[in-house]
Amino acid sequence: MSATSHPTTSPWAALTASGALWPVLASALGRLPIAMIGLATLLYVQRVTGSFGTAGLVSAGTLVGTAVGSTLQGRLADRLGPTRPLLVAAVLFAAAVTMLVLAVEARASLFVLISASMAVGLFMPGLPGVSRALWSDLVPPGPRRDAAYNYEAISFEVFFILGPAIAALLATGPWAGTGLVTAGLAMLTGTVLLALSPVARARRPGAVRPPSVAAAAGRRLLGALADPGMRTVALASLGFGVVIGVVEVGVPASTTAAGAPQLGGVLLSLWSVTSVVAGLLYARWPWPRPLGLRMPALLAGFGLAVAAMAAANGVLALAALMLLAGCLITPQVTAHSLAVEVVAPASKATEAFGWVITAATLGLGGGQAAAGLLVEFGGPPAAFVAGGLGGLLLAAVLWVRRRTLAPQPATARQVAGGPA
Repeated sequence: MSATSHPTTSPWAALTASGALWPVLASALGRLPIAMIGLATLLYVQRVTGSFGTAGLVSAGTLVGTAVGSTLQGRLADRLGPTRPLLVAAVLFAAAVTMLVLAVEARASLFVLISASMAVGLFMPGLPGVSRALWSDLVPPGPRRDAAYNYEAISFEVFFILGPAIAALLATGPWAGTGLVTAGLAMLTGTVLLALSPVARARRPGAVRPPSVAAAAGRRLLGALADPGMRTVALASLGFGVVIGVVEVGVPASTTAAGAPQLGGVLLSLWSVTSVVAGLLYARWPWPRPLGLRMPALLAGFGLAVAAMAAANGVLALAALMLLAGCLITPQVTAHSLAVEVVAPASKATEAFGWVITAATLGLGGGQAAAGLLVEFGGPPAAFVAGGLGGLLLAAVLWVRRRTLAPQPATARQVAGGPA
């Protein structure tokens, strides 16, 4: 029975599954720093160099590295099982963070700093994909697995509430690099614990495709993305990232223009709070229930809410509209996970989640870059309108491709699909 035909239960229901406590705690420790590393790097580099421009470029390097590394690590985890790839990534990640810290302290050139930050992102352990994929071994299909994916989405939002605040607090200490090193150590510890958990060590590599399948070489190159449904999920995640990226630039720009730059971070935390609350409620009454309709509807609503922020007259009005838009964050993240469960080949679950993360990261970077230019030339309202229109455009594409998200028989998902 498909994930879309069950009522979704409380996200906490999945945590009582046998064997879940170890991987849940390890994953939480390792995933919290994901929301810390970017800001911690930005503040660290800015404190040492005195330049926000340099700090922004170095922080962006981490984003680029993550976009590439999450998919590659997911593919390796599917082929080899998660334990060895996670442990290797942990070692390389520790080396990359050390290299970045040494480069910053040595006042190295911008090229060296960006290269080191890209290495940090590239080798950042792919914990979100592995954590999501392990739920298929911990709970059976149906309401409890839906609850598990909802827990993943809600917990990630909680981390994005706590992470930036912790990073900012640590950066104000005697040494500005404390936030980056603390985040690195927490991620390293969580990764090793998750890699050594019984459920991770017991997970076997995915089944090998029959050699007679047509266009096997092309599918090997695309991996999980060869399935047309996965391409639809990736587009949904891309649109989600674009809209988020626009807001993350437009809101601080708006509060700065209003003479209250310190409120930018507060507002971004507030919409994460409403995201968690709305996610808990939406899990009980998801609408529209079919994923092929749910994903374009949620992205379209998200785009409209962000576009409306262009009309905000003052910080209070902006905050109210942000709270409204935040209600649609966790439902989208949960829908992406459920869609992967429905359309991705069973042997490529971890890589499939990696593609979702890669698409969101690319969208986030593109949205931030576009919003920065639009803010310079047209002010924050121009950025909000453009971000909202981008979300609506991709929602229309999802609507056209909605049939690719129809549930498939389990046997049909053992092999990646052909072209859309």
